[in-house]
Amino acid sequence: MATLAFLRGTTLAAAALTLGSGAALADDFTLRIGAGHPNGPTVYVSDVADFFVPEVVRRVEEETDHTITFVEGYGGSIAGVAETLESVENGILDIGAYCMCFEPAKLFLHNFPYYAPFGPQDSEQQMAAARAVYDQVPWLEEQFTAEYGQVLLGLHGWDNYHLGTTDPWETVEDLQGVKIGGAGPNLPWLEFAGAQPVQSTLPDGYLSLQTGVYNGWLMFPSAYLGFRFYEPAPHYTLIGFGAMGVNALTMNERSLSRLPEDVQAIILEVGAAYEAQAGTSLNARQVSGLEGLAEAGAMISEIEPEVRSGWAESLASFPGQQAAEADSRGMPGTEVMQAYLSAVDETGYEWPYTYTVE
Repeated sequence: MATLAFLRGTTLAAAALTLGSGAALADDFTLRIGAGHPNGPTVYVSDVADFFVPEVVRRVEEETDHTITFVEGYGGSIAGVAETLESVENGILDIGAYCMCFEPAKLFLHNFPYYAPFGPQDSEQQMAAARAVYDQVPWLEEQFTAEYGQVLLGLHGWDNYHLGTTDPWETVEDLQGVKIGGAGPNLPWLEFAGAQPVQSTLPDGYLSLQTGVYNGWLMFPSAYLGFRFYEPAPHYTLIGFGAMGVNALTMNERSLSRLPEDVQAIILEVGAAYEAQAGTSLNARQVSGLEGLAEAGAMISEIEPEVRSGWAESLASFPGQQAAEADSRGMPGTEVMQAYLSAVDETGYEWPYTYTVE
């Protein structure tokens, strides 16, 4: 019996040593990555799933002695659209992709492109302008780490915004009192038309349009097609509120620091590449979205240039108001808005109305 006990003890000790050695030498790292929006209809999530994830996996395997396994959770399966920032902060997600529009308090100033609508129609121009502001005002990137314990890996955005409605309309006056859904920071765009803004999210859009919760959506073609909003709301009017660089891909700072330095470097480099390809990806989906809507039977029209410029002029005070609001919250609001307007000008884009922020 003593011999059997000795053998058992020796076997258990050897097993423990083996497990301990394996844990110490483990070179496969598992990361949880997710987004509240689904892969497919939303471009920034598709680029996470189809570009960022496989590129990190490939490079880590080819360039280091390690491997990476991603547990992917899109469409709110791990965190909803308004929960992703917090989920990265508390470690439920190691990496999260989200629209900063759903964090109107915590990331108020990061939504600066929304505060100057009718900006770049081209997503490459928009992403270049957004990046220029982040480079000029480091506070924007530093806030992710200082307040929310995460690192900004890359920016992304939405393609050019237009307006879909359940019923046809010919003049802006026809929109008076019409309930129109939007993400939040873009709802003030509707004041000129006298429409009734309703805050909502993409996953809720189809049923809400179908049941009359609202009768229109401020939406870009890629998602209007992908979420099939053209079925309950077939009238799609090209207004050109602009592309918006307001999406972020961030990583929990602790999760990043636990990885070997060579793996960290690859994740940061691929995050930058994810941002660099965003404009091209969004432009392609704007084109395919409009083509797909036409093929699906949506009735596409376009407002007159003078109506568009008048709509832009009606929002002349909006950039300054939002800058002052950010300033009052201890954020560099005026600095950011002035930097953004200048950055857009440097892309060569001509505004339908020239905004100023004093």
